Amino acid sequence: MKPKRELMSEKRLLVIDDEPEIGEFVRKVATGLGYEVQVTTDGRAFQAAYHEMRPTTIAMDMVMPEMDGNELVLWLMEQQYDANLIIMTGYNPDYAKDARLLAEFKGLRSVITLIKPIRLDKLREVLSA
Repeated sequence: MKPKRELMSEKRLLVIDDEPEIGEFVRKVATGLGYEVQVTTDGRAFQAAYHEMRPTTIAMDMVMPEMDGNELVLWLMEQQYDANLIIMTGYNPDYAKDARLLAEFKGLRSVITLIKPIRLDKLREVLSA
C-alpha cells in the first residue's frame, strides 16, 4: 500500500491509453513540464487512479477495449470533474470532435483534441497552456 501524499503537485496529469508507448510519450513530455503523472491502460485502473490522484488534467484515448472515451467522459461528469481534458485519437477526427462536444455539453470548458500521431511541439503547447 502506498503512503498517503502530504502535498500534491499543482499539476497532476492522469493519462489513459491502451497503447503503453503513447502513455509513456505523454508521461515523459508532461514530467518535463513539471507534472506529476500517472499512466493507465484501461478504464478500471483509470477510475481508481482518478480517485487517488484528483488530476488537474486528463489525457484520454478515445478508442479502447472495454470502456471507450465517450463512456469515460460521461463517468467524469458523474464525478463532477471540471478541469482540463485532452482527447486523443488515431481514428476519424470526428470521433474526438463528438467526445469534445459531449464534454462541453456536460459542462467542461477546457477540452482539447489531439490527432495521433501526436507532434511533440503540439503536446508541449497543450500541456503548457
